[in-house]
Amino acid sequence: MDRRAFLASAFASAAMTRYAGAQTATKVFVIGWLSAQKAPSLAPFVDVFRNGLAEFGYREHRNLEIEYRYGDDDLSRVAPLAAELARQPVNLLVVQGAAVPLVYELKLPIPSVYVFSGDPVVAGLAESLARPRGNMTGLTFMAAELNAKRLEILRDIIPDLQRVTMIANPEHPGSQIERTYSEETARKLGLQTEFYGTASEEQLTAAFAAMDRQPPQAISLFADGFAIQYRQRIVDYGMNHRAPVISGWPAFARSGAICSYGPKLSESYRRLAYYVDRVLKGAQPADLPIERPTKFETVVNMKTARALGLTVPNSIIVSADELIE
Repeated sequence: MDRRAFLASAFASAAMTRYAGAQTATKVFVIGWLSAQKAPSLAPFVDVFRNGLAEFGYREHRNLEIEYRYGDDDLSRVAPLAAELARQPVNLLVVQGAAVPLVYELKLPIPSVYVFSGDPVVAGLAESLARPRGNMTGLTFMAAELNAKRLEILRDIIPDLQRVTMIANPEHPGSQIERTYSEETARKLGLQTEFYGTASEEQLTAAFAAMDRQPPQAISLFADGFAIQYRQRIVDYGMNHRAPVISGWPAFARSGAICSYGPKLSESYRRLAYYVDRVLKGAQPADLPIERPTKFETVVNMKTARALGLTVPNSIIVSADELIE
């Protein structure tokens, strides 16, 4: 072998050695995604979350593996699925929605970050937003004061509005705070309110029967997993009584509610990637304060407005993030 060929071979060998060493040195993190919901209902948010991880340099099948587990709307499956992920093992759990309090009760040694629609303090997940408990932290969608804005929107859309019916799951952490904000705002606006607590399908059916005696003028639906599950039934009831529904997340407006106003969920799921990155790099969940929503969105269903003979003020239309025609 001549000298030139020898040097070329030596450089190639050294390059391959460095490449193999780099491959060996690349740490692959494994995280578990756990939700009590069905996969299709979260698909858009999972995509946003994965894009957020990519912005921090994580690439699936290169330096990151994600184990997905869904409870298919059965809360009893959450604990077994969490135990399954713990046995994998995973470096971190990402927990969504109603699964969060259930995972907290398991006291797993694995750190967890979450997105949660309720109030973490009321749920017992934290002493305060600045002081998470256990080995968990993350983001909450709840900002109870947003209920006041929703009532103002209803009043602007329905000039002769006098009564608003509130439907909420009383078992959802923070719903009492939301009710208080709503009732205080209603008094300031000169509106009467009725409250129906519905934590089960049977209670929702009973609430509808009670409302039939004096059908609502409008419905303020507090957003949570129960409301999402039964949103179409609630919206249909409102439409049958010509009572527009308003709630907090775009899924409600896309199902026929006249408007949704609340946190921009896609931003929260993107922000979730920041928490994952911090914990994977060694931060303790207890040292990462829980974040409240900072970006909000309005979705107006113009089709529903027309069906009910209502005119949405131009001030609401021009400020809306999405108009459903």
